Amino acid sequence: MFDLITIGDTTFDTFLVLEDNTSQVMLKKNKKELCLNFADKICIEKLVQSVGGNAANIAVATRKLGFKSAIVTELGDDLTGEIISQELRAAGVHTGLVKMHKKKETRYSVILNYKSERTILSYHAKRTYALPKKLDAPWIYFTSMGKSFETVQKKLQLYLKKHPSTKLALNPGSYQMKAGLKAVKILFSQTDVLFVNKEEADKIIGRMLPVKQSLFALHKMGVRIAVITDSTRGSYASDADHAYVMKAYPITPIARTGAGDAYASGFLGAVMTGHTISTAMQWGTANAGGVIQQFGAQQGLQTKAGLQKIIKKYRRVRPVPLV
Repeated sequence: MFDLITIGDTTFDTFLVLEDNTSQVMLKKNKKELCLNFADKICIEKLVQSVGGNAANIAVATRKLGFKSAIVTELGDDLTGEIISQELRAAGVHTGLVKMHKKKETRYSVILNYKSERTILSYHAKRTYALPKKLDAPWIYFTSMGKSFETVQKKLQLYLKKHPSTKLALNPGSYQMKAGLKAVKILFSQTDVLFVNKEEADKIIGRMLPVKQSLFALHKMGVRIAVITDSTRGSYASDADHAYVMKAYPITPIARTGAGDAYASGFLGAVMTGHTISTAMQWGTANAGGVIQQFGAQQGLQTKAGLQKIIKKYRRVRPVPLV
């Protein structure tokens, strides 16, 4: 039996780090647009490749925290798919639930890193998703998938109804937010922990609200624990009885890719261990702080001991009641 099973797409990420001082790149402050001169040659400072995708990031992160994790994902039988399988096994993630598609490509992303921020170019390979009949874990983490995700979601809904003791953590991906938001919201009544960023929370609710009101609006939709991340401004969390805000640790980032997944895995790891949401926010903030100091979504992930070291270093930054 596993502690956690993640469900979602897996990618192979290539990070292209653009030089901060290159004259060929223009960052418009008002619209926050990354502008490259057309048909020009752009210098790359560094190239890094790693396994990515929300489901893989969470599976690897929770495994590093000492939990037994498995992943339900679909890969092509190409070289990239084989590399991903090998990397997941090397990280200690169970891959027996991974489906390999013959003569199909694996998803991949190219991430342009410029001044610690990232622009993601993502390739979605076509999939005909399926869900294993048995999900032997007390926790399931359902996250980013492409077209046809509804097929898996409907089966997951039925599974959760038949197994009411199984808890669900939900983090909808970009495609689900854009094309299937109505379908995703149906899961909220079965969701124990929801992870979204501020912009996603506004889209789900249908309007911009003060964060505390947003948290309680999500509770009214059925979510038990609501977590809203807000980039460098920190995070917010509520269990309907208590709501907190926590600032991000004052760590200078090298790259922000994977910070959200790192936060979610730290938060979830604390909840799975039986800690309060206040402690969970510290675990999440510390894990995100580790990841932003390296390129790649998994390189800076922390062990439990690593989390405590970061939390101790920034002991003055703690969750406070949200008013």
